[in-house]
Amino acid sequence: MHSIRRRLMYLFVLCCFITVISSTFFVNLAITETFKNYVSNNQQKRNERLVKYFEEVYSTDLKWTTNTGKELQHEGYMSNYCLTLLDKDKKEVWAMDPKELKTMTSQRSGGEYRTTTFKIYYKDNVVGYLMIGQYQPILISDEDQNFINTINFYIGISVFVTIIVSILISFYFSKQFSNPIKSVSETSAQLSEGNYKAKVETISKVIEINRLIKSINILGEKLEYQDELRKRLVSDISHEIRTPLNIFQNNLEAMIDGIFPPTIERLNSLNEEVIRFGKLLNNLDVLKQFEEEQTKTNFENINLYTLIENTCKDFMIHAQKKNIEIQFKAKKNIYDILGNKDDLKRVFINLLSNAIKFNRDSGKILVSMKQDNHYIDIFIKDTGVGIKKEDLPFVFERLYRGDKSRNEIEGTGLGLTIVKKIMILHSATIEVESIEDVGTTFILRFKKNK
Repeated sequence: MHSIRRRLMYLFVLCCFITVISSTFFVNLAITETFKNYVSNNQQKRNERLVKYFEEVYSTDLKWTTNTGKELQHEGYMSNYCLTLLDKDKKEVWAMDPKELKTMTSQRSGGEYRTTTFKIYYKDNVVGYLMIGQYQPILISDEDQNFINTINFYIGISVFVTIIVSILISFYFSKQFSNPIKSVSETSAQLSEGNYKAKVETISKVIEINRLIKSINILGEKLEYQDELRKRLVSDISHEIRTPLNIFQNNLEAMIDGIFPPTIERLNSLNEEVIRFGKLLNNLDVLKQFEEEQTKTNFENINLYTLIENTCKDFMIHAQKKNIEIQFKAKKNIYDILGNKDDLKRVFINLLSNAIKFNRDSGKILVSMKQDNHYIDIFIKDTGVGIKKEDLPFVFERLYRGDKSRNEIEGTGLGLTIVKKIMILHSATIEVESIEDVGTTFILRFKKNK
């Protein structure tokens, strides 16, 4: 197992090494072939020069002698070739000794000795032959060999420097990549251990890694929030269940011990606690049902205008008893959506019930509607006690009831949570705006039928 930094560095160095070695091989091959062609061309020019030289000598002397062209022997030994002069009948006039070529020039090749024969012309007639011999492969001079060695030396130096530089660069860039990923890995490990406050502090210039960092931090915040919500939920459910049970138990024990007589009034009070406890359990069952999306079926075309108008009428008498006025203001029109009628009615019943429950004496409730080409917006506004600013983000959470003025009013704290779940199942949204001691407005947005 390797760290990502070491693995990246290895891969980077390996890629650089392969690239450099491959480039060096092909560069060296190209230089060698080019140099061989250069030497071969020089030898061809040399051969043409030697033949021309003997043609000029013959044109002057008009005959061959044992001294004809012998002045070229020294050049031949120094340049690693041997000459043999033949007359027109291919009889030897004079010749250089190939064995001396090895002795005098410290021959490096040790290959096979080969000769090439060229014709010598005078006035378009063959007057002799020149044999030029050398050891194969093509011989090069000490200067040529030194030139090749120098080139190879500097290529080796460049390979070495390139590899060192690539290691340094890979070390730097692997660090740039690995450090943020290492931080993400460590943070995710802490999150898995329950430390939801852990965050990635590193910032990366790589877009994808930066997105990963932001996602991990957001995940940590959500896990922390969900953990707090879970703890509060357990506490709230325990409190909500314990209260009616304690009241019920204490009163029953008092009656059994003869402290309180079992009067109709006390029995009714206990029955109310049982009913409240039953409502809490029923609402928990309803919430579970919506969370499992069991009510998403049976959608039909619904006119929201008719549904809200009828719901407002149902609450008129209940509101009048509390001296609260309900106003429904909307143009009678087609406000059609797809949804479950019973579930949506539960939404409006819950919101209107809360608007009455948390309203003031002689308060008002205004229900209005508007629509555009895509959405239908519904506003339910009351003049009640309002919601504190710090409580607004939590009003749709299970069993959440913020300030004491709202907590003293009877309820299970699950109504708005159920409303939120129903809205989500209908691909709709719900928002709340509230000012303490002024009132609250719920804004519902549905997608229109196309």
